[in-house]
Amino acid sequence: QVQLVESGGGSVRAGGRLTLSCSISGDVASTNCMAWFRQAPGKPRVGVAAITSRGGATYYADSVKGRFTIYQDITQRAVRTVYLEMNSLKPEDTSTYYCAHNRRWCLYSGSWNVAEEYGYWGQGTQVTVSS
Repeated sequence: QVQLVESGGGSVRAGGRLTLSCSISGDVASTNCMAWFRQAPGKPRVGVAAITSRGGATYYADSVKGRFTIYQDITQRAVRTVYLEMNSLKPEDTSTYYCAHNRRWCLYSGSWNVAEEYGYWGQGTQVTVSS
């Protein structure tokens, strides 16, 4: 079992910045890939960014490249926290953001942003960007 707890959401004006955190507990040794997804009301959940636990390779959705950065904190050889630094925020970034855990490497199925590949999810944190 893996538990994920997100924090750091909030309301900002366009052009602002926020950093989300995802704390990982439980079977941390099973972590091979962590990702952030987001979901706006009435829309499907979509991948934002992902990072491999070993090596730290990163992947981003085109819509956030150059603005968002995913990174992780490794302690005692296990990923304990994953972050999503969000800069130059736009109103269209408004969503509930979820962190997700994958026991397999990010590109196991050929794509990192397949939600079904992630077995554990956090409860979500709301990000609202006003114009």
